[in-house]
Amino acid sequence: MSQMEFTAEDIAHLEDAARKFVQTEVSAHIGEWEKQGYFPRSLYQRAADLGWLAMGYPEQFGGTPAPWKVRNALTIALAKAGGSGGLMASLFSHNIGLPPVIRHASPALQQRVVPDVLAGAKIAALAITEPGGGTDVMALKTTAIRDGDHYVVNGEKIFITSGTRADWYTVAVRTNPADKGPMGISMLMVPGAAVGLERTPLDKMGWLCSDTAQLRFDNVRVPVDNLVGEEGTGFKMILTNFNGERLSMAAMSLGFAEACYEEALDWARQRKTFGAAIIDHQVIRHKFMDMKMRIESTRAWLQAVSERADAGDRGDKHAKGPEWVAQVCLLKNHATQTMAFCADQAVQILGGMGFMRGTKSERIYREVKVMTIGGGTEEIMKELASRQLGL
Repeated sequence: MSQMEFTAEDIAHLEDAARKFVQTEVSAHIGEWEKQGYFPRSLYQRAADLGWLAMGYPEQFGGTPAPWKVRNALTIALAKAGGSGGLMASLFSHNIGLPPVIRHASPALQQRVVPDVLAGAKIAALAITEPGGGTDVMALKTTAIRDGDHYVVNGEKIFITSGTRADWYTVAVRTNPADKGPMGISMLMVPGAAVGLERTPLDKMGWLCSDTAQLRFDNVRVPVDNLVGEEGTGFKMILTNFNGERLSMAAMSLGFAEACYEEALDWARQRKTFGAAIIDHQVIRHKFMDMKMRIESTRAWLQAVSERADAGDRGDKHAKGPEWVAQVCLLKNHATQTMAFCADQAVQILGGMGFMRGTKSERIYREVKVMTIGGGTEEIMKELASRQLGL
């Protein structure tokens, strides 16, 4: 799909709109949303009205084609201003649920699913992870057995973002139970209102305003027309989908790191100890330089990898594809480690206030682990990168 032209001024306006959105519609409510475990569905409509849910999608579905540099700018700005991974995860859960549909689904299925989601009228989620399976997609046990014009789905999924109220789930299923390898895996669109689908909310350390669920499929009948692509092609879809998710997580981590830096800096300039602002103490200034060093290296790396993606230098079709995938994996690790370091230093600088609910740094500190685990753990990222590089 062709990309629209975005100037530096366009990106600046986008970042400013993101900050204003957080100030007017998020900041005063985020504490209550964290307590109740979700945010209002109306927020999807508001984000859609601003064009954010449709960013990066084809125009035929109501989307706005946009390069990674623009999508990253929005992600970073919202993460930095809001300091809430839960808000980001659920508000943009369609960005991991829809790509397989865009790339592989039939035109009829695309029209049934995509436009309503981009318009903020429906919520889409991705359902791959299973209890006991974690990131090991090959261990997938959820089955979808053909029965006439339907598949009958049985199994469980866990840690599903937007899991309790999604209208559509892009579900990884095993359509050929006899094939325990990748060729037995397919992708299927399951409606949230399907009979036999049970959704159980999960309590978490962080991402508290994101509705996260365990799904149980008990003889759920899904029309054959809801198959994404062809049977047996789901595993490759999943692997491809991870690249975009990891790139987005890197951008989000950068935004959260910057949020910690700025909140701690504001505090350090105001807070006085022993008759001086704590920013006047050398040891505190050096903490900020350690944070800044990691933030700027992450920003440069994210920009470089994103520019390659925008230029088409990625995927199996390109000679540099494997090396690009390795870069994405290592960038994801570096960005989440930057977030972890900055959250830790910010809480330390804030002192007692950093331990209190209500600060961005405290919330981000609790959300570090989901970023280092989600989308592929640090350990798996290192191993995948090493294999892509032929080591």
